[in-house]
Amino acid sequence: MDYSEDIDPGLAAAESASPKRRPRLKVSGPVLLGLGLCALPFLTDDFTRYQIGLFLIYGVATQGVALCWGRLGFLPLGNALFFGMGAYLAGGSLKAASTDALWYWTLPLAWVLPSALAYLSARLVFARSTRSGPFFSLITLAMTMLGFLVVQQWSSVTGGFNGLSDIPEPFGLDRYTDLYGVIAFCAVCTTVLLSVLVRRPLGTLWSAIAQNEDRLQLFGYATDRIKANAYALSAFLAATAGALFAMHQGIVTPLSMGVVLATEFVIWAAVGGKASPVGALLGAVLVGYASSELRDTFSYWEVLVALLFLVVVRFLPEGLYGLVGGRPTPTDAGEEPSGKMLAPRAPVACELALSFRNVSSSQGGVRILNDLSFGLQGPGVRCIIGPNGAGKTSCFNVLTGRLPLRAGSIVLNGKDVSRLPAWKVARSGVGRKMQVPSVFPALSVAQNLDIALWAGRLSGRDALGRQALSWHTPLLDELLTLFPVLRQQLHEPAGSLSQGHRQALEFAMTMLPEPQLVLLDEPCAGLSPKETHQMIDAIRQVIDQLGVGALVIEHDISAVEAIGGQVFVFDQGALLSEGTLEQIQNDPRVKRVYAGARK
Repeated sequence: MDYSEDIDPGLAAAESASPKRRPRLKVSGPVLLGLGLCALPFLTDDFTRYQIGLFLIYGVATQGVALCWGRLGFLPLGNALFFGMGAYLAGGSLKAASTDALWYWTLPLAWVLPSALAYLSARLVFARSTRSGPFFSLITLAMTMLGFLVVQQWSSVTGGFNGLSDIPEPFGLDRYTDLYGVIAFCAVCTTVLLSVLVRRPLGTLWSAIAQNEDRLQLFGYATDRIKANAYALSAFLAATAGALFAMHQGIVTPLSMGVVLATEFVIWAAVGGKASPVGALLGAVLVGYASSELRDTFSYWEVLVALLFLVVVRFLPEGLYGLVGGRPTPTDAGEEPSGKMLAPRAPVACELALSFRNVSSSQGGVRILNDLSFGLQGPGVRCIIGPNGAGKTSCFNVLTGRLPLRAGSIVLNGKDVSRLPAWKVARSGVGRKMQVPSVFPALSVAQNLDIALWAGRLSGRDALGRQALSWHTPLLDELLTLFPVLRQQLHEPAGSLSQGHRQALEFAMTMLPEPQLVLLDEPCAGLSPKETHQMIDAIRQVIDQLGVGALVIEHDISAVEAIGGQVFVFDQGALLSEGTLEQIQNDPRVKRVYAGARK
């Protein structure tokens, strides 16, 4: 499970106090859930406990839907497919094992096959686009419909319309009494697992994907893999629920892989609270149990459930559990743990070299870059200026995979990066600050800085542990000194910062991965004169300290003069002139362009 590059070999550990306070794990929800499920056998009869067990099973599957929808921002409409696969595979294995115990060895397939199918399908969909959108939802819904047809028609294996029946009770457990304990234990385990994961670095990355996936890719995170792994975990939960369903019911029919069940998972997740595993579980239990009770006494019970769904979606986006404060907020903070100081990255062996060679780009029939050629060699700051529409930001977009390259090539340190996706360009040593400050608004300032700090350093193992939550580097300490306002607002949501403070935050985030080439798009836009001076000093100081190269797009000539270095002038998607600022100011071609004359 690789979410970024392996840990840099130059990292050195030294114990130090962390400059940031960190979230504290809240276990009240899972603990109360466990206590309630333990008390239930003493408060109800066997039949009620049997019914609650069924809806707990549905709740585990609903947690998988809530994980993808509430945490990562994409809605799977096909988790009934994995629920049904788990049910049929587990039921078939148990039924065959009743005559030959060797069939027990096939039981793990009830989890492996649904998880593998989910991962592969998600990789195929998400690798082609950074947008989750409705397409993924429709594809998963179509897969469920196909699965329903397969199990209904393949009667020799699945039993067809009548289903797979006579599934024995597992391991001598009575399904009407003893199995409840197994179901309750599994429900608590999945709830605790998800509650822990959302408070690990992996959970922070999940939230970051939902809020600003493009920004995350610019740090070098392969978001398609993160989403595919999350969808595989969602399928694993659905398959677990399906296997328990087969044991609980003793029969599996095509309805367990139907569109109606897939829709109910979504409704239960929304009503209970899609951002919380406890809320999703309780949503399935409460709404499901209430529906089963109303079914025989109230003819319009389905209308009532539909109205409840509409009201919750419209007025309670966090569901009923969020109404009582059940969702963990990203800015919750506890005591500061001891941190691990990471050493600066080892210098890159080769000197920075970037070359645009006859680069052309167009979109929607409009020519954006027109045979653009320029290059830079070695460290230092260079500026790009030009009138609006000259192709300055488009130059950055083509380099970072945000615009299609129609002709030419872009070579970075001898490697052609022309058509690489954004995350691979970032891993090649390119960091980018956007024209409009791009952060993760619902996450705290500290978490935004963490995401940037983890880029290129976080392994799969680190993503599941707690240590990375307290990592820091000398550069982070220096940036917090250069921008003391960030230190003062570490626990505030990044979206609540002013324009100037967001500019400072994104600049700090861009520099924390210590890229070899830094692209800064109007870093002083919207800043006061004092903030502009502070930003320019920070750019020069950090770039000089790291010994890297930087391209700065800037409209303010006084800022360009303060930054210094070589200046490139763009016009109509091509390079017009280059040299020192004095040479540029005396170039007749530049004067004509800024005076409004092209010829």
